Amino acid sequence: QVQLVESGGGLVQPGGSLKLSCAASGLMFRNFVTAWYRQAPGKQRELVATITGGGSTNYEDSVKGRFTISRDNAKNTVYLQMNSLKPEDTAVYVCKASAILQSYWGQGTQVTVSS
Repeated sequence: QVQLVESGGGLVQPGGSLKLSCAASGLMFRNFVTAWYRQAPGKQRELVATITGGGSTNYEDSVKGRFTISRDNAKNTVYLQMNSLKPEDTAVYVCKASAILQSYWGQGTQVTVSS
């Protein structure tokens, strides 16, 4: 049975950093496209970053140069390193793994950027 479990969220001051983790069981991330999404109250869900099975990455314009998505195949875990955080980055961050005929979502982790 597939499970995606996020961790690493919390409260951080503007300009600070957090590293989010998405650990998978029941699937191998190297065979999927994995994405980080975020959703704030009253706003639409937003695609933040993606990484393919081959390691190619893409980012939403507002996080380019600040966020980095990566994968550790030995741990079967995808990460989102977030630097220079801004209040507008505040949201629930959720990971998603997608293949041709199936997709899976995690439960999400809260990130709050506030002074």
